[in-house]
Amino acid sequence: MIGLVCIDVDGTLVGRGGEVDPRIWTLAARLRERGTRLALCTGRPAFGRVSEYAEKLDAAGWHIYQNGASVVRPSSGEAFSSVIPAHLIRPVIERARASSRVLELYGNHAYVVESPDPRAEQHAASLGLRVTRGNLDQFEWPVVRLEYVLSTSELREVLEEAHPGLTLAVSSSPIMSQAHFVSLTLEGVSKGSAVRQVATHYGVPLEAVMMVGDSPNDLEAMRVVGFPVAMGNATPEVLEAGRFRVGHVDAGGLMGALELALAWSEAG
Repeated sequence: MIGLVCIDVDGTLVGRGGEVDPRIWTLAARLRERGTRLALCTGRPAFGRVSEYAEKLDAAGWHIYQNGASVVRPSSGEAFSSVIPAHLIRPVIERARASSRVLELYGNHAYVVESPDPRAEQHAASLGLRVTRGNLDQFEWPVVRLEYVLSTSELREVLEEAHPGLTLAVSSSPIMSQAHFVSLTLEGVSKGSAVRQVATHYGVPLEAVMMVGDSPNDLEAMRVVGFPVAMGNATPEVLEAGRFRVGHVDAGGLMGALELALAWSEAG
């Protein structure tokens, strides 16, 4: 039986249209009735449009945000965060300014971006947020994640740079198909570490956990679970990591994954 299903958002739950097929919520409810827990496992913060997704997916459950840096139970307000110390943040800010890159700083309940680049506004809109511009040196809350919004050439540059003390995770969004996202969390923090944490909370062995994803930032989680599922639109390395493969996000691929989980639960 599948005891826990972890679901990426961009490219998995949400496709190019930016909306969730309502049939997904119906399947999620059927899984919950069978005793299976469901959790978002996303690079997005725990605010904005994604809070609605968490409510519909499993209102009383734990959810993974910020590529594992925030593990939150919205119904109770409980949260576990991995805060990045200031001495690791400063060099990234300095490089972003020197190269005119879009860099966003995220806390559990707020974020800020300094760059006037239009991509900052586009990204905020895709998350269901208003862009919040400010001085990156003057944030007043604990930072749990940094995120670059990059062009292809900028992506190559960032991946070639050293980032001591930080874990980098690359992702994409069908809503902003020309952009690349690089998330920076505290070293050792990833979707994989957070999936382990949520599975422990529920008492579900990792071999009974399903992870559905499409981007490289999903790989760590897919590698620790017993049922890694790759979306049809996934990158080559994610497709290779998937024990199972379902359809494209815009062709109901996630519904296929949930139907698999439901079939195994019913068989159990």
